[in-house]
Amino acid sequence: MSGDWLTAAQIAEMAGLSASNPSAQPNKWKKDGQIFAVRHRGVDYFPGYALDPSIDYRPVKGLAKVLAAFRGRKDDWGLAYWFASSNSFLAGKRPQDLLTSEPERVVAAADDKVAGVLHG
Repeated sequence: MSGDWLTAAQIAEMAGLSASNPSAQPNKWKKDGQIFAVRHRGVDYFPGYALDPSIDYRPVKGLAKVLAAFRGRKDDWGLAYWFASSNSFLAGKRPQDLLTSEPERVVAAADDKVAGVLHG
């Protein structure tokens, strides 16, 4: 996995969360639809780009809306691929690169994708 993906323990350390049960908060965020994780060899990896350093590495505000748009349509690996792929709705930029700076544009791109509008 690339360095852009973090375990719950790494997030707990960065965000100053409980060291006794480091996966509790990231897993609660996941359950609450605030973040997603891909499972690789039995370990959940959370996307680093989904954490906002300006708010102590909590999930980026717009992410929950993007996840809600794709709920039931994309699995976690599908989400990871969508965030990492250049997006014509975002003028060729990757959603993960705009999530923190322009979350409303990423939410609009997700809504557009779900609506099935095709762009050239």
